[in-house]
Amino acid sequence: MTKTAPINLQNALNALIPLADRTPETPAEEAAQSFAELSNYRDGGIFVAAFTGNSEWERHSNGDELVLAIEGSTDLILLQDNTEVRHHLAAGELIVVPRDTWHRFESTGVKLLTVTPQPTDHRGL
Repeated sequence: MTKTAPINLQNALNALIPLADRTPETPAEEAAQSFAELSNYRDGGIFVAAFTGNSEWERHSNGDELVLAIEGSTDLILLQDNTEVRHHLAAGELIVVPRDTWHRFESTGVKLLTVTPQPTDHRGL
């Protein structure tokens, strides 16, 4: 049986080393200390991240993804009907990214919490 215990979100965020100047080509090893999995959840997990810069495109085929900006802000770009649709998220705002929707981040500095189904597909578009 899995033990259940509270997760201190602030401690988890404070443990991250913000990734500066993230790009779609940033190696996973370089980003490792800027992302953390807090818990398993359904077919994925609950994650935190801290970064500036731009991510690669990604999508999740097993369900919707919840994205919550905790500190700072980010633009979340969704690819809908072959059109980039930009949503600005400030601290305290969240959005649900629909299943199978390609999306990416552009940020000048953000700390995020996501509830992310797996697997995650990546591409550069």
